[in-house]
Amino acid sequence: MYKNILTLSFLFVAVIGFAQKPIFTTAKVKAATVYFNAAEISQTASVTLPSGTSEIVIKNVAVDVNENSVQIGTPANVTVLSVQFTNNYISEYEIDSKSPVIKRVHDSITLVKKEILKVNNTINSESKTIQLLDKNMQISGVNSGLNVTELIKMVDYYKNKQIEIANNIDNLKTKQQKLNETLVKLQNKLEVDTSKEEKTSSGKLIVQVMTNAPGIIPLEISYLSYNATWTPFYDLRSESVTAPINMMYKAQVVQNTGIDWKKVKLTLSSGFPNQNNQAPILTSWFLRENITQRSPGYGQKRKMAPIQNLAEEVLYEKEISGAMPSPVVVMAESSVSNYTTVEENQLNVSFDIDIPYDILSNGKVHSVSLKEIKLPASYKYYAVPKVENEAFLLAEIADYSKYNLLRGEANIIFEGMYVGKTFIEPNETSDTLNLSMGRDKKVSIKREKVADKSGTKFLSSKKEQTFTYDITVRNNKKEVVALLLKDQYPLSTNKEVEVELLQHDSAKVTTETGLLTWQLQLKPNETKKIRISYRVKYPKDQNLNL
Repeated sequence: MYKNILTLSFLFVAVIGFAQKPIFTTAKVKAATVYFNAAEISQTASVTLPSGTSEIVIKNVAVDVNENSVQIGTPANVTVLSVQFTNNYISEYEIDSKSPVIKRVHDSITLVKKEILKVNNTINSESKTIQLLDKNMQISGVNSGLNVTELIKMVDYYKNKQIEIANNIDNLKTKQQKLNETLVKLQNKLEVDTSKEEKTSSGKLIVQVMTNAPGIIPLEISYLSYNATWTPFYDLRSESVTAPINMMYKAQVVQNTGIDWKKVKLTLSSGFPNQNNQAPILTSWFLRENITQRSPGYGQKRKMAPIQNLAEEVLYEKEISGAMPSPVVVMAESSVSNYTTVEENQLNVSFDIDIPYDILSNGKVHSVSLKEIKLPASYKYYAVPKVENEAFLLAEIADYSKYNLLRGEANIIFEGMYVGKTFIEPNETSDTLNLSMGRDKKVSIKREKVADKSGTKFLSSKKEQTFTYDITVRNNKKEVVALLLKDQYPLSTNKEVEVELLQHDSAKVTTETGLLTWQLQLKPNETKKIRISYRVKYPKDQNLNL
C-alpha cells in the first residue's frame, strides 16, 4: 500500500552533504485528466535504492508544473524527505556512458571496425599479389629459354593463381559489405529515433528519500500542468424535420506540456482546478451619488439581437408551443459510446475514456470522440423579416439537462449537407434547449412597405406618420411548416409622442415590449400575407428615429 503522499507546500527539508551519485530514472505518462485550463498528469517510474538516504532525479516531467500540486507515492518502507521541480538541472552524472546496454553496443562497434580493417588489408594484399604475378609473367616470357611444354605449364600456373586470388577478393568484398551494414545498424542503436520514442522534456523532479529496505522501488507521480486544455465540440446530424438529431459529442484537446502522451488513459473534466475556493461574503452596500453603479442590464430583461441569438430569444420568450415530450435518452449503436463513462457530480462533469489515446505535445488540436446520442427533437421555423428575410430552422430539445451538455460550437449537417455552425448554450434556466439548425431557402419571406398606406401628415402643432408593411411568407417544401414569425412596432417613453397600432392581423401583441408574434402553419406551396400598420404622432420640432 502506498503512503507518503507529499505536497511541496507542506514540507521542504534541506538535505545537504549527499556525496553519493544521484539515481536517475525516467517517468512514463500513465494517465491524464484534462480540465478546461489545466491537466493533472499521472506518471510511473521505478528506481533501485540502497539503504539510507538517496537523491532521485526523475526525468521527463512536464516543463510547466504547479509545484504545490506535486505528489509522490512510495511504498511504506520509503520516506520522502523533500521534492523540488526544476527545468535547469545540471549534473556530471546525468549521462551515464557506462550503461550496460550502451557499453555492449560500443564494444560491438569496436570489434566490427577491427574486422573491417582486417578485410581491407587482405583485399589490398591480394590485389598487389595479382599485380606482382602480371609483372613476373611479362619478365619470364621475354627472358626465358623455356620450351613449349614448360611455357604452357607456367601459363597454367599464373592463370589458376589469378583466378584463385580474384575469387578470394570477391569473397572478401562480400564480407566487407556485410560488416559495413552491421556497423551502420550498431551506430543507429546509439541514436534516438524521435518518430518512435516519446518526446522528453527538460522538466525534472529532484526527490530526497530514505529507506532501510534496499531494492527496486516503484514511484507514483502526479502534478498539475497549465499547458493543456480541452473544449467541447459537437456534430449535429438530422435527415429531416421529422427525424431525431444524431449528436456526436466530441472534445478538442490541446497540450504543450513538453512530453508526449502515448497510449494514456484519458479523462476530460469540466472543472477548473486550483481556483479560489474561498466562499464570497457580502458586506453592507452604501449608496453614494455617482459612485455606485450597477452593470448594464442589471435587474432588467435581456436585450438580444434577433439573428445572432435566435435560439436564446425563442427560449427567453417561451413562445414556441407544441413541443413533443422527450423520452429517455437512446444511445446510438457506437463503439465510442461503449468506451466512455460519464460521471456527474455537484461541481462538474467528467468523461472517463477507456480507449487509450496518443496526444502529442505540439500545440495542435487533437479530436477525441466521447459518445453518440439520439436527441428527440421538435422542429419549428423562426423568422424576423424586419432584420433578415430568411427563415431559420430551430430544433427544440426537451429536458436537455440529462444529456450533460457543455457550452461549445457544433457543426450542422442537415439532410446530408453541411449548412454551417451553431453554438450550444446549455446554461439556461428553462428546461428546453433550442438549437439553431441553419437557414432554409425553401421558406421564402419578404417584407415590403406599402406606399399608398404609408405617409406623413402635418397638423397644427403635430406631425403624424403612418407606416404599413406587408409580410409575405411561402412554403416551397413538400411538408407542412410551422413558422414562428416576429415583428415589432415602436414604443414611446415620452407623453408627447403617441403611438397607435392600427393593424396586426391576429398577431399576439406584447404591449410591454412592442413585439408581434404569429404562429403560422403553412401547407406545401402555400402563401400567406400579413399586414401590420402603426401611426406615430409627435411635435413638429422633434426628430424621431423611425
